[in-house]
Amino acid sequence: MSGLINRQKYSAAFVASSYFCISASILTVTLFSGNILGHTSELWALKYWGPALYLCLLNFTLRYSLKGFPYEVALRSAFLGSVFALGLYLTSLTAAWRAFGLYIIALSIFHFSEFFAVALTNPRTLTIDSFILNHSYQYWLAAIASWIEMSVECYFFPGLKSAQWLTMLGVAMCISGEVWRKMAMFTAKTNFNHHVQTVKKADHQLVTGGVYAFCRHPSYMGWFYWSIGTQMILINPICLVIYAIVSWSFFQERIYAEEMFLVSFFGNQYLEYQKQVGTGIPFVRGYVPDDSW
Repeated sequence: MSGLINRQKYSAAFVASSYFCISASILTVTLFSGNILGHTSELWALKYWGPALYLCLLNFTLRYSLKGFPYEVALRSAFLGSVFALGLYLTSLTAAWRAFGLYIIALSIFHFSEFFAVALTNPRTLTIDSFILNHSYQYWLAAIASWIEMSVECYFFPGLKSAQWLTMLGVAMCISGEVWRKMAMFTAKTNFNHHVQTVKKADHQLVTGGVYAFCRHPSYMGWFYWSIGTQMILINPICLVIYAIVSWSFFQERIYAEEMFLVSFFGNQYLEYQKQVGTGIPFVRGYVPDDSW
């Protein structure tokens, strides 16, 4: 059984990484073709029509060469690879476009790496939802709101977007958040899940080593700072504040709910762990049995 799970694990990870890299490579070469070879009318057509034709051809090829889960994985991975390539190209343009390019690179890497990490660490829970592209409509509503704010401010207050040091600070926050989250996933392995577990499984263990020795919820902490970092990349002051408040409120409630079950699962072992290690998110205490909610 374990051998079958390992084969499925590496198969899903291989399909995802292959199609992400193929799409990213092909579209990067296509989009930068004008910069490398000049800007003839033929290259203009290749640059702007090539990606659209490539995506249509790719979807056609995948639909007839792969079926079921592998097809869904390849399609989403190829899409995220395409987004990565587009972001890379936008970084070669003006300051505002450069910031947006870095932002969508952060988005594509985050969603791809979520699936890839689950495939390698906890394949039994792996589904197409592991990309968390369909996380919630609020998630994408927040993303669209950030795009609107950036567009409006670029038009009316272009000078606001000139502070490149803020953009780079946002990039650093996103990288740091990603590292913490993925380290948490690789440390917890089968004990990590995208959903709050309400029933203790036979092999569920309390993980207190590695990054969990520094904070109780490194995956949530990483996502919290990653989400704020995306808005710092875009230099969106309004969304930066809103993202911070909404993300903090979300993780406060989620950590409280999750720790209620963790206390019921592990009892005094978890209570002692609580006393020694913080949650990782400022002013979030988590669940303490004598707290009133």
